[in-house]
Amino acid sequence: MEGGPERGITLERGLVKGQEIHSQNPARLIEKIIRERILDSPYWKEQCFGLTAATLCDRAVELTYIGGQYGQQRPTPFLCLAFKVIQLQPEKEIILEYLAAEDFKYLRALAAFYIRLTFPAVDVYKLLEPLLADYHRLKLRSMNGFRLIYIDEFVDMLLTDERVCDIALPRLPKRIVLEDMEELEPRESALGSELSDLEGDSDDIGDIESKNGISSRRPVDD
Repeated sequence: MEGGPERGITLERGLVKGQEIHSQNPARLIEKIIRERILDSPYWKEQCFGLTAATLCDRAVELTYIGGQYGQQRPTPFLCLAFKVIQLQPEKEIILEYLAAEDFKYLRALAAFYIRLTFPAVDVYKLLEPLLADYHRLKLRSMNGFRLIYIDEFVDMLLTDERVCDIALPRLPKRIVLEDMEELEPRESALGSELSDLEGDSDDIGDIESKNGISSRRPVDD
């Protein structure tokens, strides 16, 4: 039938040739309707064509906000780059380099998002929990406009919410379940450790809370 192959290609746009993730084609980690919007977006066509793991890093450091969709359900550049990383499937070492880039907070946020989508649960906790102590500010764009959050808030969303940046996240077992299975060590907060060292010295507790951002988080200079 005339036009049949073209329709087939359209239905499968964006699928990845390579290793499956969570028992499916990696592209299907992004819902089809959102995937189609990404592939039709000007940013994808103009800024994502021909990107490699190295050149994508350059694009990511140019980001000025994170988010899923905005306006008339337009995908953000952050979401477009997240889909591009999924297509590229970089080596784990490259993603860890992205994650370690403390001076490039949006690259770091992109790596955290990709890790949550694609990595095994134990690795998700081990790699993302250290970022709960990162208080760099991020600008988040959604259908409701812009708002400021912190990296630790974004990571907490990745670890606890079902959807982040308009994407349904793969199921993540509760941390306590992985601890009971002895796949994770119990997590001890830095604050708890310091408080135990200063047991009985209530005058110092306020200083510890301030330093750890518990009572009043102090924004990190961007």
